[in-house]
Amino acid sequence: MIKYTIGIDLGGTFIKIGLIRSGKILHFTVLPADSEKGLRINLPKIKDAINNLLHNNEVHISELAGISLAFPGIVDVKHCQVLATNEKYDDACELNLQLWCELNWGVPFYMDNDTRMATVGEWECGAARGLDNVVMMTIGTGIGTGVILDGRVLYGEHYQAGSLGGHFVVDYKGRKCSCGNVGCVEALSSSFFLSSIIKDNTKLTASFRDKADCYDFEEIFSLASRGDIDALLVRNECMDVWSAAIVTYIHAYDPQVIVLGGGIMKSKDVILPYIRERVERLAWCPTEKVKIVASELGDNAAVLAAEYSFTSKRRKNEILSA
Repeated sequence: MIKYTIGIDLGGTFIKIGLIRSGKILHFTVLPADSEKGLRINLPKIKDAINNLLHNNEVHISELAGISLAFPGIVDVKHCQVLATNEKYDDACELNLQLWCELNWGVPFYMDNDTRMATVGEWECGAARGLDNVVMMTIGTGIGTGVILDGRVLYGEHYQAGSLGGHFVVDYKGRKCSCGNVGCVEALSSSFFLSSIIKDNTKLTASFRDKADCYDFEEIFSLASRGDIDALLVRNECMDVWSAAIVTYIHAYDPQVIVLGGGIMKSKDVILPYIRERVERLAWCPTEKVKIVASELGDNAAVLAAEYSFTSKRRKNEILSA
């Protein structure tokens, strides 16, 4: 019998929960996330949302293969334990989420870094289907990455491998990042730092810098499309940082494809040609150019990875060897 799975994606702004079967999301719930207040306070409403999904779709717990959770931090996948956070759900390291799942539903539980799970989703069901070497980069509040290397999900000794692409240094004299490092990709080009990016840029007009707190990337891209010189400068400098990061990912992991995700990809018609041209010019790829594509699954990628977490023998072997 083909079973159902539940996938939870903990975002900084929203929590996405999906009921999945045979590679498709049958029903989807989105909850507001009070991520700055921690995860514990969100657990009751996540529980209610899962129970409602099961009830409304007439799914009995015996038909549930498991529940997976995509977390925005470093996760010990063997023991389903959050190891480190970065200003989102900062109480998560104290919680036994596997026990929470066991007490409420009595089904298997799986947890991993959110972008790593989104990468698995794209690898199994989206833009990277059929490939063995994949890097995904998500651009949003922060910058996340996940890596598939030689057909296996990359974990490393401390479960960090492939997940810290947002904290690769592209300017060692640059802005201090929330992680404590200096000059990270995230500190120079994420929406979390956008206000500082604008305020600190002396090339911009004073009037534009004065309104720094009012802008998000959607507004920046919109103004740039209408020829606003300040917005164009901010937009292009951020795309230059993303390009520099991608060149580094190519040199580090030697992928067949780079998949770009996140809400920013609503502007993919601008982003993809710009980044492709710059990366093709700067990356050392003597035998074959690396494809750079947009996510096919969008916000659903990490949720869809839930099914792979419980139904794939390959996944179980990866977890055991991680």
